Amino acid sequence: MSALTARCAGLFVAAVVLLGAGFRFAYPELTLLGAAAGIAIGYAVLTAAWRPRLEVTRSADPDRVARGEPATMILTVRNAGRLRAASLVAEDRCGDRSVPVPLLRLRPGRDSTVRYEVPTSRRGVVPVGPLRVTRRDPLGLVALARPYGGTVPVWVHPRVHPLNAVPTGAGRSLDGRVDKVPHGSITFDSLREYVVGDELRRVHWRTSARVGELMVRENVDTSLPRIVVLLDNRAAAHPQRLDGVAESFESACEAAASVLVAAYRAALPVVLLLVAPEPDDTAADGDAAAHGPLDRLAATELADADQLQPATARLRRERLGDTLVFLTGPGGRDDLGTVGALRAAYPSVVVGVFGATEPAPSGAAGLVVIDAADGAAFAAEWDGVRRW
Repeated sequence: MSALTARCAGLFVAAVVLLGAGFRFAYPELTLLGAAAGIAIGYAVLTAAWRPRLEVTRSADPDRVARGEPATMILTVRNAGRLRAASLVAEDRCGDRSVPVPLLRLRPGRDSTVRYEVPTSRRGVVPVGPLRVTRRDPLGLVALARPYGGTVPVWVHPRVHPLNAVPTGAGRSLDGRVDKVPHGSITFDSLREYVVGDELRRVHWRTSARVGELMVRENVDTSLPRIVVLLDNRAAAHPQRLDGVAESFESACEAAASVLVAAYRAALPVVLLLVAPEPDDTAADGDAAAHGPLDRLAATELADADQLQPATARLRRERLGDTLVFLTGPGGRDDLGTVGALRAAYPSVVVGVFGATEPAPSGAAGLVVIDAADGAAFAAEWDGVRRW
């Protein structure tokens, strides 16, 4: 992107006027001054148009952190040219701010390394880059800015609060009864084609003989608790804002991250769902895709669409688990009846309400309701739950 300074615009007008007056009234002095001004402008354009050969590499250390933890960006700029040293004005984009990068007399084949802190005070995906290099002429008439390098995202995850308690789960016996058990048996789920490495004792020989291919049994442990975390990311559920940030939603994200991490550490199956549909699972202004639920929590934002009914319909239809954790804000207290209707498909339903001025009715719709001011308070209340 090129920009002509006010000095260049004034000099261009003066050159036109002087050249016109010199030729019109036959004043060679005015013509000479106009030509000198034109030559100066041409020199400035050619000087600023010179494109230095720069190689830009960057890396984040680390590239995934919890909110408030330190993260450092390491930027290296190398002059790949062979003839000229580069003296440039450069700045790196880091989220919403710019970081100056000194490139003074960068000799051919040499490099310069800059380290700076990435802001992690807010949850989200912080896009870093590209490097913006501005080339100016000595007279200050023309400035030409070009981007160098790509963009690297830094994922700022919600804070994780340790949870000691986990749901006990519901083991479904073969005759259709549902029992609360800490351990259970392996139950047949489906058949699939044989893959190299499968145990031969899992081969279903009768089906294999019928279809002409080796088929193996897929089993599931139905006694393990299967946890479904439903995060309410509707803007209507989190109406209160402070500097554009809904603290109730940030607390709900921290609670969701805490439940996910507790389930992973206990080796329990868990799935994260959002009430409002999310776009493609990529980082904003970046090329890296989210690699897990914590990345999704970092990238998720409030949506205006009210998709609670479709979300609950999907949960009722697919029955993704036996323990449902619904996390919402003060605007979602009126929807507890809709969530409570899922108890027919999910024996245990836990609701976390954040930022509400009044507590939800105790045991509303047969739910376990946790009223919490933030993620830490939710973790303390969660560990105190005795009925799942």
